[in-house]
Amino acid sequence: MPAYRIIVDLSDRHLYLLDGEVVVRGFPVGIGRMVTETPTGEYEIVNKQANPGGPFGAFWMGLSKPHYGIHGTNDPSSIGHLVSHGCIRMYNSDVLELAGKVPVRTRVMIRP
Repeated sequence: MPAYRIIVDLSDRHLYLLDGEVVVRGFPVGIGRMVTETPTGEYEIVNKQANPGGPFGAFWMGLSKPHYGIHGTNDPSSIGHLVSHGCIRMYNSDVLELAGKVPVRTRVMIRP
């Protein structure tokens, strides 16, 4: 059974999926704007929802910091940019791949 965890590196705007200490996949992400920065720290995925509607794309994974999550987008051109209200945006195909691998309670570290 894989021991997955997630690291979001805000400096290179990538989300990394690790199995133990080994990076098994990297994904480009959109992150928070200067006035609504993505919060750094240690969190975990607390809920998952397919097709949440609105700007959240194909999937939502809520973090233990209320109102923040990892989600898809209805604006793929925003990936790689400082665009969100603090959430981590992914291409819909990428968030679906990630959501299929990580369970609720997966650790998420967001670093500057």
